[in-house]
Amino acid sequence: MSYFSDAEDTTMRRLILRVTWGLAAIGIAGGCAVPIAVSSHVDRRIDFAQYRTFDWGPADALPTGDARLDRDPFFKDHMQGAVERGLAARGIELASAGTPDLLIHYHANITERIDVNKADRAYGYCRSADCQPESVSYQAGTLVLDVMDARTNMLVWRGWAQNSVDEILGNRGKTAETIDHAVSEMLKQFPRTR
Repeated sequence: MSYFSDAEDTTMRRLILRVTWGLAAIGIAGGCAVPIAVSSHVDRRIDFAQYRTFDWGPADALPTGDARLDRDPFFKDHMQGAVERGLAARGIELASAGTPDLLIHYHANITERIDVNKADRAYGYCRSADCQPESVSYQAGTLVLDVMDARTNMLVWRGWAQNSVDEILGNRGKTAETIDHAVSEMLKQFPRTR
């Protein structure tokens, strides 16, 4: 039994739904509070025990899609430092001399994404025929790491991570935290060399 009229009940449900989606949008924009989507691909025929050193390959000439990253040396320096620490923890050191075993290349990109909630009708959150799906717009940052065999120039591993960057860009602390988290999660999928 409801204490509200059908119209009040419908209005209340819509208000609750909008507040819920508003909180979800804040969560999406909050950076590391939302799990970073991470995946990788590895050439399973490769024996990664043969790799001990790496160096950085040529810089990516493609823009990230956001001038705040394209002009920010902090992003590049922090990202490379996170990768270097992560690979060192897996037994692969930055080459100090000679030809490295691996070459690392990265690409970062920022694109506009829209998340549309179609669950309203499917799960009964709407009672009226005019119930419309809600949408959340956000900036999605994608970081891709390519690891190439320096002798054969063949891709042996690729990792990628994606997360909202709405509240991250322009804030060095959040940028550093997000880069560290994304690189750490990606490299958890990198094969051990020892």
